[in-house]
Amino acid sequence: MCMHSHRATRLAIIALLLAGSSLSAQHTDHDMAGLARDSTPSSTFHMMAQAIPLVTRAAPSAGGASYTEATLTQALLMFRAGWWKGHARIDAALNGEGLTMKHGELNTGSFGEGFVDRRHPHTYVHEMMLTGLGTAGPLKYSVSAGRGFTAFGTDDPMMRPIVKFPINHHLSQILERGALVGAARLGVLTVEASTFGGAEPSSPSALPSVKRFGDSWSVRGTLVPRASAELQASYARVASPEEPSGFGLDQRKQSISARFISDAGSRYALAEWARTTEWDHSRSDGVFAYESALVESAVRAGPFGISVRLEQTERPEEDRLLDPFRTPRPSSDLSINGITQWRVATAQVATGPVTTGILSGFPFVEIARLAATPRDSPSLFTPERLYGTSRFWMLTAGFRIRVGEAHARMGRYGAALPIGPQIGAMVGTEQHTHDH
Repeated sequence: MCMHSHRATRLAIIALLLAGSSLSAQHTDHDMAGLARDSTPSSTFHMMAQAIPLVTRAAPSAGGASYTEATLTQALLMFRAGWWKGHARIDAALNGEGLTMKHGELNTGSFGEGFVDRRHPHTYVHEMMLTGLGTAGPLKYSVSAGRGFTAFGTDDPMMRPIVKFPINHHLSQILERGALVGAARLGVLTVEASTFGGAEPSSPSALPSVKRFGDSWSVRGTLVPRASAELQASYARVASPEEPSGFGLDQRKQSISARFISDAGSRYALAEWARTTEWDHSRSDGVFAYESALVESAVRAGPFGISVRLEQTERPEEDRLLDPFRTPRPSSDLSINGITQWRVATAQVATGPVTTGILSGFPFVEIARLAATPRDSPSLFTPERLYGTSRFWMLTAGFRIRVGEAHARMGRYGAALPIGPQIGAMVGTEQHTHDH
């Protein structure tokens, strides 16, 4: 067994132990009663709008300079509706980041879709999935179609406590694809499978390529032994995500995670491991591989929410354009300058809402300490050559401004939508139990 397999096994065991220790504090009868409840009442409607104005200080970032920038990020309008006696559902999220942060959000270490050290804006139609649901005795099943998340990995970071995205976003989720997703739930076990087009969006206004639909697939299994905890494992084969023509490197992706939320929603924990191997299908061989391990947790302490995230993620280092925050798109695939391992510790303190009329604002402050080192030595790329250092700080302050109750989860549809205690995007200041 190779070193990476040993590492994956150790991380999987850690994740299972995390979930197991969380389970011991819960009561079986109460949790199983929660699992028996159906999450799709006959007629529902839920809408939420959100935007986060923030200021980020990054010292230093791309090019070796320090930056202070104000951004309006995560500008979202989300709604969910169920009808036809609970047999039909729509999940939709419209995202305005293409207008509010078209040059990206300052986020040292981040990468993907031609952006580096900035998080790219998501597409205007972030999610639009129509679902049909049915039952056959104890079995619940569903089929979903549209644009959204594939059956892979963990929740969208927008639905998690810390505002700044983790570096592993493109390793741990596959989103904004034209997809067909099937799901079946029997007792504590849910199985999903999806087929989709592998190409990543080329711009916020890009639509999924009809020609590419069906060239990629993924599967995910989720075990919910008690309503407060879940274990997830998934695998995906993604065809040429970086090259729209379909002739680029493919990806083979793995994800394992354990998630816990207390009954009252006041405690939350997530541990995840993800690995992406870029695959040359003409040679049937892996070319590059990137691995990530992440642990995050949040607690409510009186009026405050306290969140912490520890992450170690590997990313490719590609040539930069004249703008040091951008790389060529499509990428040159077979000629990267190296692989950098990033270690990041992030802490957030948030307070209860400041309200005016129907608006609620949740103030927060985040601080992150980052370290970057070449994974392999010698390497053409070293952080010192580009940044002048291998140690970085980021300080972020802002408000989550929201109308309506936060959605608890994002990226699961129909029979795969978890039941039990959930938590909104603002851990420590609000909670809700079921996402209707």
